[in-house]
Amino acid sequence: MKRHLPGPATSAGPTPPKPRPGFPARLVSSPATLAAKVPRTVATSPAASARSAASSRSPGPSPQAPSGTGMDSQAVRWAMVRKLEAQGVSHPAVLAAMRTVERHRFVDSALANQAYEDTSLPIGLGQTISKPNVVARMSELLCQGRSEKLGRVLEIGTGCGYQAAVLSHLAREVYSIERLRGLHDKARENLRGMRLSNLHLLFGDGMLGYVKGAPYAAIIAAAGGNDIPDAWIDQLAVGGRLVAPAVTGSGRQNLVVIDKTATGVVRTVLEAVLFVPLKSGVA
Repeated sequence: MKRHLPGPATSAGPTPPKPRPGFPARLVSSPATLAAKVPRTVATSPAASARSAASSRSPGPSPQAPSGTGMDSQAVRWAMVRKLEAQGVSHPAVLAAMRTVERHRFVDSALANQAYEDTSLPIGLGQTISKPNVVARMSELLCQGRSEKLGRVLEIGTGCGYQAAVLSHLAREVYSIERLRGLHDKARENLRGMRLSNLHLLFGDGMLGYVKGAPYAAIIAAAGGNDIPDAWIDQLAVGGRLVAPAVTGSGRQNLVVIDKTATGVVRTVLEAVLFVPLKSGVA
């Protein structure tokens, strides 16, 4: 059972728009802490509970017939998406984004022939690109119950840029932070030719979030720590959702969903996962 704790009273009247950072942007070392904090409560539910909301499916546009050859072929991505559907992914916008983004462009050429297999692959500096199923699963959790695009989204851990590219098709605006300079530069190179005007890459400490872009309709993380940093929850908008791996009471890493409401914060623990560890600082 999920419990709701009383939250802070909301102020009447519209909130003036926040100043928008330029692009490309770099994080400051210690952003100001947001004033308002919301009480937290913990509830654990089985993995199947998260999928129950998937019944709110909206019809998506009819996809065109696949074309092309080799790794550039739409048919290769469509085959991957059919497997994702068989595994339970059902949100039309997520499936469309997975069909659109070419995963082989985000891995080394020597691994391109494995790009559309449901496996994680090394991208350098001890990091990996997540399995297509994990990318689709986390994206679907963010979009669950929504037929329209997400608003502003914050991604913690850009990596090679694949998840950020998928998010750019699901949200009006995406900020993605990477703490490793080598991967930040690699992601910029991978994404350069795609000309995704709504995607902004940031170099900095993701554990601090990115206060200049807050509040966020959704936050997603590609690394797991001992808990969800308070800065992320503070920067999540009321009505927003956060999806991230974290070590739970069982001592293992699980996928955690945090929903921020006007009356409090609800935390739901889902299936066990295995992500790289969440670290602070830049390198």
